[in-house]
Amino acid sequence: MPDFIYLASQSPRRSQLLDQLGVRHTLLLPHAQGDQGDEAEDAEAIEVVLPGEAPATYVQRVTGLKLDAAVARRARRGLPEAPILCSDTTVALGRTIYGKPEDAADAQRMLAALSGKTHRVLTAIALQVGPQHRLTALSVSRVTFAEPTLAQIAAYVATGEPVGKAGAYGVQGRAAAFISHLSGSYSGIMGLPLYETAQVLRTAGFPL
Repeated sequence: MPDFIYLASQSPRRSQLLDQLGVRHTLLLPHAQGDQGDEAEDAEAIEVVLPGEAPATYVQRVTGLKLDAAVARRARRGLPEAPILCSDTTVALGRTIYGKPEDAADAQRMLAALSGKTHRVLTAIALQVGPQHRLTALSVSRVTFAEPTLAQIAAYVATGEPVGKAGAYGVQGRAAAFISHLSGSYSGIMGLPLYETAQVLRTAGFPL
């Protein structure tokens, strides 16, 4: 078993959480647009919600597709073999999925919809070990928002923090001022549930 894993995620928070576990890792990311060497990868197409798709089904399917892309990416680049970890997070209110906001107005719409309610944060992880072996896990947490005013929501959105975050907020940032209660995995809400990640890595034989 190699002494490192690949992390196929552009999220700095996931990298920091792996550091917290003491897991040595190397990022395995698509090349920037215009770079040579990789065929095009359409991340936005992967994240499209299918009609009637349940949130848990969605987040696990997307994580699997992202891992498929990462496995192919490592092979194309001829990189050394090592476990590859992928993760995806989504926010759900009932069966309604709140992904990454398209713009500031979309972020304000999402946060207003979550205001005063308890929603779920679902984070799926998948670890590829060798060509045939894949381990998966799902973390589900619940977050209760207070009722910030529209002006408070607008001020938060203006910070730029909602960009690229499911549900248009980050639990580790200024949105913590809106959260009256949470239950489950704090690290899972951030984007990588450490308990489940540690369990999957140990099952794969990775030393922790």
